[in-house]
Amino acid sequence: MFRIIIEILLAFILSIAVLLYFGLYAVFRAVLYNTNERKARHVPLPTGEGYDEQQESMQELVDLMKEIPFEEVRVTSFDNLTLFGRYYEVKKGAPLQIQFHGYRGEAVRDMAGGNRIAREHGQNTLVVDQRAHGKSGGNITTFGVKERQDCLTWARYAADRFGLETPVILSGVSMGAATVLMAADLDLPENVVGIIADCAYTSPEAIIREVGRARRYPEGAVWWLVKTGAKLFGRVDLGSCGAIDAVRKSRVPVLLIHGDADRYVPVRMSRELYRAAEKAGVPVRLEIFQGGAHGISYLTDVRRYTELEVEFTSRLMKRYIGEHSKAEEGLEREK
Repeated sequence: MFRIIIEILLAFILSIAVLLYFGLYAVFRAVLYNTNERKARHVPLPTGEGYDEQQESMQELVDLMKEIPFEEVRVTSFDNLTLFGRYYEVKKGAPLQIQFHGYRGEAVRDMAGGNRIAREHGQNTLVVDQRAHGKSGGNITTFGVKERQDCLTWARYAADRFGLETPVILSGVSMGAATVLMAADLDLPENVVGIIADCAYTSPEAIIREVGRARRYPEGAVWWLVKTGAKLFGRVDLGSCGAIDAVRKSRVPVLLIHGDADRYVPVRMSRELYRAAEKAGVPVRLEIFQGGAHGISYLTDVRRYTELEVEFTSRLMKRYIGEHSKAEEGLEREK
């Protein structure tokens, strides 16, 4: 009898283990894995509250960007993936902005507003497909953990190609915003002069818990399932880094932007990032757009958004060019 009980108990435990294993795999596939078919699929414009009234404006921006010629660029990531980007040149030798899109987004769709500002104000742009998106390699999204290393790769590519005399701004929306912030504590080239983060989250854990809470799931259980699935099947620790810790160590000024009607990444996350950076002595500015839905603060107030970004980028870029020129003159005199 005792043996039968043990066998039943072991069978029950095994059944639970098998169910848990496949459950973790299902969560991993749903949250972190992007199939090649999905990567190649067109990502539609967002709809619903805050978006429906902006459909025409969003489409105009995307259509405009699609008409602009670009150079296809590819780099190799730290883990040997091929990463794809679009280089838009308005003037040879002009300052550069490297732009990163959001989670399961599309580069041209997500960055159309910010790219227009940069182009119209004399900045060249490099608009990248994040890993596991578009034409970039890989199938696993890591909420910024590995993407921040990709950001470093793109920044180094820009420094090598355009020279350290060319100032660079890193910018992103949503996961792209978290990506550039999470790269802030890496060994970025000296010509990276600033970071623009539009509707960033504070960490992978924070946004995963937030999504669980918004859908009325137990947030702790959701985080455990995603984190464990990521480690087991994706070989990545989603809890290993976050934007809060990275922004505290930023050596460059940071501009944070957020809409107060964001239903996906709450505006309090940008406030938390602002407080962390300010307390650490990092030059930081937070601008909140009233009525702005997730990722479209630009369309909420085009003039204000444009003036804000242009002032931030122009000031930093002009200062860097001036300082770099003086340093070059000093070296010439020493010769």
